[in-house]
Amino acid sequence: MAEDCFPAWSKSVEQCLNHFEVDVKSGLSQSSIENRRKQYGWNELEKEPGKPMWKLVLEQFDDMLVKILLVAALISFILAYTDGYSADESGIGAYVEPLVILFILILNAVVGVWQESNAERALEALEEMQSEHAKVIRDGEFISNLPARELVPGDIVELRVGDKVPADMRIVKLKTSTVRVEQSSLTGESMSVVKTTHSVKENIELQGKECMVFAGTTIVNGSFLSMVMTTGMKTEIGKIQSQIQEASKEEADTPLKKKLDEFGELLTKVIGVICLLVWVINYKYFLSWEMKDGWPRNFQFSFEKCTYYFKIAVALAVAAIPEGLPAVITTCLALGTRKMAAKNAIVRKLPSVETLGCTTVICSDKTGTLTTNQMSVTELILNGPAAGVTRDFHVEGTTYSFLDGKIEGLSVGQLDPNMLSFAEIASLCNDAGIEYQGNGFKAIGMPTEAALKVVVEKMGVPDFAAQSVINNQRSREAIALNEELPLACNNWWSSKEPRVGILEFDRTRKSMSCIVRRDGVNRLLVKGAVENILERCTRVQLLDGSVANMTEGARDALLGKLNGLSARALRCLGLAYKDDLQELSDYDGENHPGHGRLLDTENYEKIESNLIFVGMVGIRDPPRQEVRGAIEDCCEAGVRVMVITGDNKNTAEAICREIGIFNDNEDIRDKSFTGHEFMEFSVERRKQILSGTGGRVFSRAEPKHKQDIVRILKDAGEVVAMTGDGINDAPALKLADIGVAMGIAGTEVAKEAADMVLADDNFSTIVAAVGEGRSIYNNMKAFIRYMISSNIGEVASIFMTAALGMPEGLVPVQLLWVNLVTDGPPATALGFNPPDLDIMQKPPRKSNDVLINGWVFFRYLVIGLYVGIATVGAFALWYTHASFLGINLAADGHTLVSFSQLTHWGECSTWKDFKVTPFTAGNQTLYFDDNPCDYFTTGKVKATTLSLSVLVAIEMFNSLNALSEDGSLVSMPPWVNPWLLLAMAVSFSLHFLILYIPFLATIFGIVPLSLNEWLLVLVVSLPVILIDEGLKFIGRRMNQRERRARKLKLA
Repeated sequence: MAEDCFPAWSKSVEQCLNHFEVDVKSGLSQSSIENRRKQYGWNELEKEPGKPMWKLVLEQFDDMLVKILLVAALISFILAYTDGYSADESGIGAYVEPLVILFILILNAVVGVWQESNAERALEALEEMQSEHAKVIRDGEFISNLPARELVPGDIVELRVGDKVPADMRIVKLKTSTVRVEQSSLTGESMSVVKTTHSVKENIELQGKECMVFAGTTIVNGSFLSMVMTTGMKTEIGKIQSQIQEASKEEADTPLKKKLDEFGELLTKVIGVICLLVWVINYKYFLSWEMKDGWPRNFQFSFEKCTYYFKIAVALAVAAIPEGLPAVITTCLALGTRKMAAKNAIVRKLPSVETLGCTTVICSDKTGTLTTNQMSVTELILNGPAAGVTRDFHVEGTTYSFLDGKIEGLSVGQLDPNMLSFAEIASLCNDAGIEYQGNGFKAIGMPTEAALKVVVEKMGVPDFAAQSVINNQRSREAIALNEELPLACNNWWSSKEPRVGILEFDRTRKSMSCIVRRDGVNRLLVKGAVENILERCTRVQLLDGSVANMTEGARDALLGKLNGLSARALRCLGLAYKDDLQELSDYDGENHPGHGRLLDTENYEKIESNLIFVGMVGIRDPPRQEVRGAIEDCCEAGVRVMVITGDNKNTAEAICREIGIFNDNEDIRDKSFTGHEFMEFSVERRKQILSGTGGRVFSRAEPKHKQDIVRILKDAGEVVAMTGDGINDAPALKLADIGVAMGIAGTEVAKEAADMVLADDNFSTIVAAVGEGRSIYNNMKAFIRYMISSNIGEVASIFMTAALGMPEGLVPVQLLWVNLVTDGPPATALGFNPPDLDIMQKPPRKSNDVLINGWVFFRYLVIGLYVGIATVGAFALWYTHASFLGINLAADGHTLVSFSQLTHWGECSTWKDFKVTPFTAGNQTLYFDDNPCDYFTTGKVKATTLSLSVLVAIEMFNSLNALSEDGSLVSMPPWVNPWLLLAMAVSFSLHFLILYIPFLATIFGIVPLSLNEWLLVLVVSLPVILIDEGLKFIGRRMNQRERRARKLKLA
């Protein structure tokens, strides 16, 4: 009784009953149930214990940039607490910097915890798929409402129409002639599946296990008895849960996350080296000694000076870290999700927006994504004037809407007798319906039968008055007023010929039929597999309604037509009728003497004999009209498309040829495989199949196959987007770099496992999202470069100040304000840069592509050096020059010093007769009578303000440089992104705010500036644009040379 390995599908019913030691009539005994419960456990999916909240919180701080910020915040707190700041900076002002850093970190942690808390929703959704109750036979008694979790292997369960299957079970007895199960969410099949009690071969895919029903699927037709084979985590749905859990553990960081982590590690080293250099350069100010006999003696250490230079090191750290980067990235990704939502792509996980931009392979399901998932009659084959002569009609339309297209060569309502017979059979030998829901048409019942209903509506009715009424019902005005659109043509046929009996479909004869009564006479209308119908047809109805004998030549001609349709992967149905029903010719219901014949399915084939053939149809799930164009876009963009479907091989290959994944005459022997064929190859051969160029198709694929394909592609360095809608797709969706679920046809399990949901279930939406992802990445790259180049400038500024021995020009709280507030709006606005026109004509970037290449890094080193010179220069100009380029700087009455004095300000106390006159700073006058050396500490407030304003202005102008990596502002002027101009205005306004509101000016240690001083700021700042324009020109020339070299190499 080894549950794990017993292949119930390949064993007879008797063998299965013997294996589990159970009788189908009495079920399991109570004692047996208890023993099995101990052996197999409860029939429920296991829950993995979630991470405790404290662990989730701690994980958010396991990031290099975050750790650097934490250390910076801690040091800032210590310095503030020990009065490391100047005496006049008291209260909350001293703690602004560490409090802001901590606020950023806490906000980041909250977002991270919230995202992770939602990550396991897929498993909860999977549990909701399980049935809650079951109808079970135990100890010879029928229990109608047993909790499904109490089922054990060997239990005998009854299932009926509408029931959800509670476990994986073997069918042991049919109670109706036909049983159909909807298992598309588990297998990917577009049709419900007919089930039998017959065993199949052991080595067969899930779709082929016709005698098994699986947990989470639904019975759509019939009733039967079944025996539980596996429960809980051993069921197919349980295996999927295990696979989802495994895939969750394999989730890798996004390409951008990896780059930022690498950047954080590099930043740590750079900060360490620079801080060490600052101390080494300035050690003489806090550590001195005398040399005696070649050895240092009498060491003197100044704790105050040491703390001062330690504070400069902290300022360097704050300058080097782009504190606003996480917030700006999150904002840009959020804006990207809004753009994508407008294109029907709903992003559930923010990092997915960026990952989409480097997608190299799209693994797509077929049904509902590449196709409409709406079966449509595309070819109508009717008889001509002689037996074997046919008329072919192409049927337009790809949906269940009977307003979508027409039948070419056929006028609505003008039907010859052969057409009338076809419409009669297609309408009445049919249990499906079409429902109009105001925004679309939906099939009720079997999709193939619904397709026949649609073609009847497109044919019209032979009654002129009735057809006029129908035409009026379908006018635009009537449709706008009505919430429902009836199947008027089908209703017309139903009113003329009521059904009095049904011969249900079974797999043996592969047909169904119904008895209809017209003018007091019964007729048998039959539809089914064309080969089976032709075998039972002895005559053919011709175009004029007359009947001719079915000759071998006529049969061969019709089979030839069938082969032609089948070669195009069309699902074919034949239609026929019979007038002479003998004892059933007056059948009118259960009380008729012949009713007994209809209760025994063994009689059906005889009743359906000596038929008259009317015609055949070719039905398929057609490709979406826009998919072919989307596939071409993928090819041009260097993105490969692979189709992984549960459908059969011929259908999948035909669709792939039609939508352009394969050419019409392309040899696809090494590009098309069933899931089992692919898995039988060696690992190396599988890698070889998936490598190279062009598309691939995998049919009859099971969940494990999808995961293995995704895993091999990822190991090969591909960035994989995987689409899916069923429960069976969830593990692969979780495993892929981008999991894309269907919003309309998708199960909740698939949606919760996915990173992105398509609101329209359309493949072309994925392609549009890839283009949007590329655009977003380019914009992110622009603002990351902008922020990093700005930070290089800040580091250069502080380093030069320390290296020259000048007073500290910028304090950490000012740098933090620049990084978080004034830099933030322009960086965010760069996310609105318009996409390049050729964005989908370029190959996808590699996941290991660098954010900043060598040349760009050199450019920003040059820019950074200029920022350092400009900010330090503005500071020095105020102290040392009365004017600059004709701009008067001495109007406030401040005392000028030499550059040498400025760089040796620490020796101020030794200068003889050094005096400082009072000067105005804003609305206050500063005096230095008590201690003239305070001129370089509290008196530097105006110079610091100039330095800070130059830094803000330069970074605003530098944001214009970031509009394009190499494009000149002449070819891409600032107004191409009006949001950037607005952001610059906002940033300048915020700077004016802290300058001209006294409370804020006190916190930031700055004062208002005069008009002349603002002129100095602009004169010093604007050259950053000219410098970068020159560097961009050199960059463009270098790129041109590289392109020419590549062309010569390819030539």
